[in-house]
Amino acid sequence: MRLGSGTFAACCIVIEVLGVALFLRGFFPTPVRSSSRTEHQAEPPAEPSAGASSNWTKLPPPLFRKVVIMLIDALRDDFVFGSKGVKFMPYTTYLVEKGSSHSFVAEAKPPTVTMPRIKALVTGSLPGFIDVIRNLNSPALLEDNVVTQAKASGKRIIFYGDETWMKLFPNHFVEYDGTTSFFVSDYTEVDDNVTRHLDRVLRRGDWEVLILHYLGLDHIGHISGPSSPLIGRKLSEMDSVLRKIHTSLLSEEREALLPSLLVLCSDHGMSETGSHGASSMEEVNTPLILISSAFERKPEPGFQQFKMSEKLHGNWIRLYLEENNSEVLSNLGIKVRRQYLDALRTLGLSLSRQVAQYDIYSMVVGAIAVLEVLTLLLLSVPQALSHKAELEVTLSSPVFSLLFYLVSLILWALHVTVCTSAEGSCYLCSLSWPAAGAVMMLISALLCVVLSALTKAVVSRQLLSKNPAHSNPRWSELDLLIFVGTVGHVLSLGASSFIEEEHQTWYFLVNTLCLALCHETYRNCFLGDDCEPQHCLHVGEGFDGAAPTLQDKNAGWDMPQLGGVTKRPSSLGTLRGSEKWMVLASPWLVLACCRLLRSLNQTGVQWAHRPDLGHWLTSSDHKTELSVLAALSLATTFALVQRRCSLTSKLALALGLLGVYCYRAAIGNVLFPWQQDNKDVSKGVTEARLVHAFVLGILFLGTKDLLKSQAVTAGFTAKTVGSWEVHSGLVLLAALLFRPHNLPVLVFSLLIQTMMTKFIWKPLRHGAAEVTVMHYWFGQAFFYFQGNSNNIATVDISAGFVGLDTYMEIPAMFLMAFATYTGPVLWASHLVTFLSSETSSSSALSRACFCYALICSFPVSAYILLVTSLRYHLFIWSVFSPKLLYEGMHLLVTAALCVFFTAMDQTNTDS
Repeated sequence: MRLGSGTFAACCIVIEVLGVALFLRGFFPTPVRSSSRTEHQAEPPAEPSAGASSNWTKLPPPLFRKVVIMLIDALRDDFVFGSKGVKFMPYTTYLVEKGSSHSFVAEAKPPTVTMPRIKALVTGSLPGFIDVIRNLNSPALLEDNVVTQAKASGKRIIFYGDETWMKLFPNHFVEYDGTTSFFVSDYTEVDDNVTRHLDRVLRRGDWEVLILHYLGLDHIGHISGPSSPLIGRKLSEMDSVLRKIHTSLLSEEREALLPSLLVLCSDHGMSETGSHGASSMEEVNTPLILISSAFERKPEPGFQQFKMSEKLHGNWIRLYLEENNSEVLSNLGIKVRRQYLDALRTLGLSLSRQVAQYDIYSMVVGAIAVLEVLTLLLLSVPQALSHKAELEVTLSSPVFSLLFYLVSLILWALHVTVCTSAEGSCYLCSLSWPAAGAVMMLISALLCVVLSALTKAVVSRQLLSKNPAHSNPRWSELDLLIFVGTVGHVLSLGASSFIEEEHQTWYFLVNTLCLALCHETYRNCFLGDDCEPQHCLHVGEGFDGAAPTLQDKNAGWDMPQLGGVTKRPSSLGTLRGSEKWMVLASPWLVLACCRLLRSLNQTGVQWAHRPDLGHWLTSSDHKTELSVLAALSLATTFALVQRRCSLTSKLALALGLLGVYCYRAAIGNVLFPWQQDNKDVSKGVTEARLVHAFVLGILFLGTKDLLKSQAVTAGFTAKTVGSWEVHSGLVLLAALLFRPHNLPVLVFSLLIQTMMTKFIWKPLRHGAAEVTVMHYWFGQAFFYFQGNSNNIATVDISAGFVGLDTYMEIPAMFLMAFATYTGPVLWASHLVTFLSSETSSSSALSRACFCYALICSFPVSAYILLVTSLRYHLFIWSVFSPKLLYEGMHLLVTAALCVFFTAMDQTNTDS
């Protein structure tokens, strides 16, 4: 069966996504379920020793009459124990320094997001890393926890705040009022809805446990960071709430026999950018303050006990030294030491198993599927990158059928053996038999196709070696750079430091690429080439990547070249005047743009705390400068994008960009020219929804033109306009989701795309594969130019709620994912528009789709093997696992892009 390169690559990448999903399901551990209380009650109590009385049937007397847990989301330890605490939380500071309290700095283990940290607080166990995904839709908590135990003991629990508690503990609260935790634009009503219940509840005596979860501080952090003046006002508000609760509890204690307990805590901290999710000091250090009259300060009892322990220890050492010739004491000492070591080893192993309960079977099956796809893609390179961009996929030969059934039978036997002998739970074993059989058949089919492709490659290589007319193509310097850079990047992922600072790798590769292009440009302009005048192509003419390679009719497949074609001689020697100087200057201008973008957002770990242009622009003292920059950026964006759009799309784009500025002005990020009092006009929901409407309208017009191109004879023009309109719609959406200081990233992206198209790719006549790899490299670099990193805390949560007045899971996840991967998506979208409009080859998009799938599959496959071997590494959860999530999400985005490539290629073929 013959398939186009694009269709084949899209099918491969979809299968690879399934394999990665299966691997992730096995890699990220599920927490160990503790036995329920009913199971414990069914067991008989232990028999007491002779002469002793059993106390198993008696509950210990309560230490406190009431317990109030006040959890302030994203409360950092320095907000309470630092200078901000002294300034904005004076009552809390007084209780810490002089009152009846015990205060601690609690360390939150990553991932530092709300739902896993709540689970850690109530269960006392470490959360699973997969809870990062479950945070968006929390399931009921089935592990043993204090809330469930309190309910089982007959305690009446009241809750107000983050509705995550209500999802974790359904039917646990006698009274509750939940607030949406994901609508980060609201930091006022989300806390007022909690505090409005306090006066009524504190006067009542029909409850024992009160849980309050305040979200406003976390939302302020996501919106404007920890240096915002809103932080101080919110801390003062929280201090007054704590004072109200504590005063009420103290007044009740005068008539009660038991004291009450007030707990001030937090689920996680807040990074310097206002986000959270990773393991920086600002994100993991949180305050834990226990306030009660039972904690009255007494003169130094702990110190005296420590001195007594030292004295007793000295006595034991003296006795041991006096009996130094006693073999009994020596053996006893060895035995005690061995028992200590055994106990520590057992505890450490128990904790590690609880944190890292890997499903090795699912990991192995998922990794095999991913590696089979990568091998198949590598073996298919010669045919997929030929000028036909087609390849033969063997699916029905007798040998294939026999091998397929044999491999399926073996895998099925292994599956039954593993599932019947595995001690732990395996995800694949929990699937139904038809579903598990489908997985085994998929693995078998992939293996057979790989073996068939390998056999054909070996036979073809032998034929080529007998035919002297064929010679292996010589790699250019640019091809060598692409290969070495791709392999070097994959190898760098084996070190945690290179993962934390991966942006430096991509900055280096992009800069090196610019220098290589500069070298190629200067060599063609000043040293000349072997082209004939009649074959020379000027910058204004079209890019043609369809020159065929030599074909071996006996072999039946084409000679591979990274560019996918044999490039015609360039025409740089014929250029004159400004065109020639622009071609010579373009690599340097691109290099300068990249250097400016590096100064906009500091990212990574080592230098993330250093000041950058983004911090300077977002400070309250430079709002005017930020407003001017945002306006200029939006105007430049319109100038760069509108040139190929239809008149209707141009009008929609202009109004949409104006709506973007109005939205940012409405929420207070920038200033209106006529608004000097800095008052917010609205929450920006209406303005953002108008922009969303313009985005959908532009995308609709582009899709209509693409469909129209299949039905008319002049379909090439409609296809060109349609693909560009789709690209412009994505640009408008990116402008809406980007924060104002990041709009220059969008402008420079469009500017570099324009310069590279007009002055690099067209005159130098790079092949489709080379252009694809360059787009991929720039897309990765712009992922980090946005300020992203492999740290979960850099994900802009607020982008998922632009235009929403309530939490809607699917739109929020889509907007958040698009805002995170805007760089790769826009560069991939531009690749489609470039190959659709600047080439006359019908197979350019197919080759591009194949190259894009291959270059994305290579690091994903290698990284799966890497994290499997490093699954017990010290930084597996803080460094390697977040990167694995990013790679998995990037592969999912790549699959969507490959499907889009394939659809565009089909449109191109039909038209």
